[in-house]
Amino acid sequence: MSQQVVVTVKPRSSKGPLVETEPDGSITVYVREPATEGRANKAVAEVLASHLGVPKSKVALIGGATARTKRYRVG
Repeated sequence: MSQQVVVTVKPRSSKGPLVETEPDGSITVYVREPATEGRANKAVAEVLASHLGVPKSKVALIGGATARTKRYRVG
């Protein structure tokens, strides 16, 4: 069974790679990669997979490819 995860992405961050869960339940992912040519999107998928304990192949971007708020399908 898959689920959708909505994340806010912070590309080119010196904090990354890091996943923070806010008190309101929102998720912020910090990555070092720039937001060009899908590099940050790929990095976010890898960080999410590691954080959630699933294979990278089970994390797919389904919305927000060019936005800071993205939707990923996990599972």
